[in-house]
Amino acid sequence: MSRHTFVGPARVSVAIGWDRPLETFYVQVSRPDPEDPGECDTFIWKGLEPNELTSAAAAIEIATPHAALPTDLGNTLEMDRLKTLGVSDGEYQAVMKRRLFPK
Repeated sequence: MSRHTFVGPARVSVAIGWDRPLETFYVQVSRPDPEDPGECDTFIWKGLEPNELTSAAAAIEIATPHAALPTDLGNTLEMDRLKTLGVSDGEYQAVMKRRLFPK
């Protein structure tokens, strides 16, 4: 799994990366919770299902309105994905995936 974090206006935090077990890119966008200091309110969370965001461009499109992202982020995310191509699920990870995402 990779994770790259960026801060936008009003201390909005954008986390974007590649999740190898779910084979999806993901985006989390959070802001400070005004009612609970020190906590965050995540108001966008995409990439929770297998193959939900199949391209770096799809994840970047969701994240772009919330923070200034590097122009080479697409390449970085694609490299993160490529680095995991030879990795497979372990025994227990495979069991949990079958339980959580039955076909």
